[in-house]
Amino acid sequence: MRSNMEGFSLTTSAGLQTVLTVPARFRGPEDTANGGWIAGALAGTFADTLDRSHALEVTLRRSTPLDTELAVGHVANSVSLSHGGEVLAEAIPVAEDVTPPPFVPFPDAARAEAGFAGLTGDHPVPGCFVCGLRDPGDGLRIFPGPVEGTDLIAAGWRVPMTLTDEEGVIPNALIWAALDCPSGWAHAASGGPGLLGRITAQVFRRVYPNGTYSVVARASGREGRKLFGESAVYEVDGTLVAAAKATWIIPA
Repeated sequence: MRSNMEGFSLTTSAGLQTVLTVPARFRGPEDTANGGWIAGALAGTFADTLDRSHALEVTLRRSTPLDTELAVGHVANSVSLSHGGEVLAEAIPVAEDVTPPPFVPFPDAARAEAGFAGLTGDHPVPGCFVCGLRDPGDGLRIFPGPVEGTDLIAAGWRVPMTLTDEEGVIPNALIWAALDCPSGWAHAASGGPGLLGRITAQVFRRVYPNGTYSVVARASGREGRKLFGESAVYEVDGTLVAAAKATWIIPA
């Protein structure tokens, strides 16, 4: 069995081994996969009903290489991604609901982009698929900036047609990716965004090409080099599309 998602390859050979390959387009730091995207790709290996009724927690243990065949393993209710015998990431369902940050209307979210720290200072990962300074239609170009009078950051997400799969659908892995970077950028004033270590997310609704959405995030705490944040994607009328909480690590 083989399926493709904007270059994403998931192959099962003789029913024995599932192999995932991440194209370079979906990079975070150079030569490695974007953490939110790889988390969403692993989450997508669970049944659709489980993805909507449970939060899924993905722990990123090592950087995920690009354009490389990676083994996907299923044990009980968990999924792992590995390469050369080393586990790169693990996903499990968790019995909790993720609390989203408050809704920010799209016009306010779009205005907040002017304050995005990656535009006004040095962007640590300028080629990131989510928040990098990529060409329109190539990356997600989600640039969250401070929302005046709140503790929130937000961005307007304008979803291009180039993100659809072969059936014209925006894959859930891209929604997870959109939830990723904003919660790290919420710590821009205190050393963030750092590297994604763990993300727990729920996707409730589809995202549509040519749609406009608000992406909202806020910092929720810090323990040493660990940064905690929350993020959400909303439709223009305030309907919640997806929510996540994340743990970021500032490199030593």
